[in-house]
Amino acid sequence: MNAQRTDQFRWTSADGSSPKAPHVASMTWRDGLFVHWPVEPDELRPHVPGQLRLETRDGRAWLSVVPFVLTNVGLRGTPSIARLAFAELTVRTYVRYRGDPGLFFFSIDVGSSLVAAAVGRTTRLPVHHARMRVGATEENHVAFKSEREEAETASDTPARFAAAYQPNGEPFTADPNTLAYWLTARRRFYAATATGILTGEIAHDPWPLQPATVTIHENTMLEAEGLPTPVGEPIVHYADELSMTGSVPRRIRT
Repeated sequence: MNAQRTDQFRWTSADGSSPKAPHVASMTWRDGLFVHWPVEPDELRPHVPGQLRLETRDGRAWLSVVPFVLTNVGLRGTPSIARLAFAELTVRTYVRYRGDPGLFFFSIDVGSSLVAAAVGRTTRLPVHHARMRVGATEENHVAFKSEREEAETASDTPARFAAAYQPNGEPFTADPNTLAYWLTARRRFYAATATGILTGEIAHDPWPLQPATVTIHENTMLEAEGLPTPVGEPIVHYADELSMTGSVPRRIRT
């Protein structure tokens, strides 16, 4: 992908704020699924650093597991031969820091050992290498499977996820007053490290969301991080393809 200016993408942060750091990387998201569960805020609050405010909507906090594929990953302006592609799986919730809404990542699993080692070493984000396979079923569903290679987790439960999913409706742009927008229109992210909290930014056009159907064959991602177990069926959205840029994570001032 050619180099692109950050302001080609709409920031669309929920509070109307602007980017605060230069965006040095670019990439393309593909074949992604948002899987969201409501949970009791009091059960989730102890798992979020005290510097961050856990966000709720209609009295509920939310946990999300998000599988997707990244292609054309690299520094902006670099040729395609220098770009990478790999699958990724994140576990996250929704927070604010000094008025800025964002995502808080409990874990980031990637299907490239090289990327996991490099990102973990240079940023200290909670990145893990997992054996990942992404393909298609006979019914043309996306088949996504991930198994973290590290045996040790917060609860000694192996971190695994396997699902088959596909879009089931026309693409739409979420209205700012809807839950779908609240859950997806976040342009900042936060993660805890041994030395403090890191934050970074992404920028892109609004998500091309679609209703989705999903069969989750296995999901121990929440249990592996010691997080509360959701009750009930999740809210799911599919997002096909979206170009984006990102900043280098930096430590927040406490």
